Amino acid sequence: MIEFTSDDFENMDHLYRINLINSCSGYKSANLIGTKSDDGISNVAVFSSVTHLGSNPALLGFFLRPTTVTRNTYSNLKTTGKYTINHVHSDILKDAHHTSAKYDSNISEFDATQLTEDYKADFLAPFVKKAPVQLAMQFVEEYPIAANNTILVIGKIETLYINDNLLEKDGFVNLSKGNVATINGLDGYAIPELKTRFDYQRPKPEVVNSKS
Repeated sequence: MIEFTSDDFENMDHLYRINLINSCSGYKSANLIGTKSDDGISNVAVFSSVTHLGSNPALLGFFLRPTTVTRNTYSNLKTTGKYTINHVHSDILKDAHHTSAKYDSNISEFDATQLTEDYKADFLAPFVKKAPVQLAMQFVEEYPIAANNTILVIGKIETLYINDNLLEKDGFVNLSKGNVATINGLDGYAIPELKTRFDYQRPKPEVVNSKS
C-alpha cells in the first residue's frame, strides 16, 4: 500500500495533489446547479459537493471554492435567492463537465453546450431539461470555512421533481433507474448500479444482553 503524509502533500506536483485529494474521499454526487442573474442571463455549472443536511426542514448544502475570482453561481443565488439542483445522467456527461469552464458572466453555459433550459411553475432559476431529479432551491444561509476560504451554502428544497420510474413505494429514490452519474475526483464519471438495500438497523439483542 502506498503511503502519503501531510509533508508529501505540500511538496508534490500541484496537479497531482489536486487529483489525489479530490479522488481519495470516494465517489461524490454529480449535480448541475442552475441560476439566473438580475440581467436575465442563465448560468449552469457542475458541482460535486451537494450533500444532505436534514429532512425536516428539507435542507441541502454545497461548497463553493474561494470567491477571490468571480463565481457566477454564487453571485446569482445571493442576488436572487433562487437556484436549482439537477442530477447529471449518462446522456449529458460531456456537456455537464464542460460547464466547469470559466465563461464570462454575460455568456450562458446553456448556449455553450447542448444542455437545455427548463422552467417550471414560474420559478426564476432554470432547471436542466430531462434531468431525472430536479430541485427548486431557496437560499437560506452560508458559512465561511476559515481553513481554506471556501463557503458552505445552505438551501431549502422548495419543490422536488422526480421521474415517475425512480420513486419507490417507501419514498426511496432509485437513482440507478435514471442512469444518474457520480464523480470520482475532478473529471472521472461513473454510472452506479444499485446492488441491494438493507432494513433499518437495530442493536443485536445477544450483543446487548452479553454486555449488560
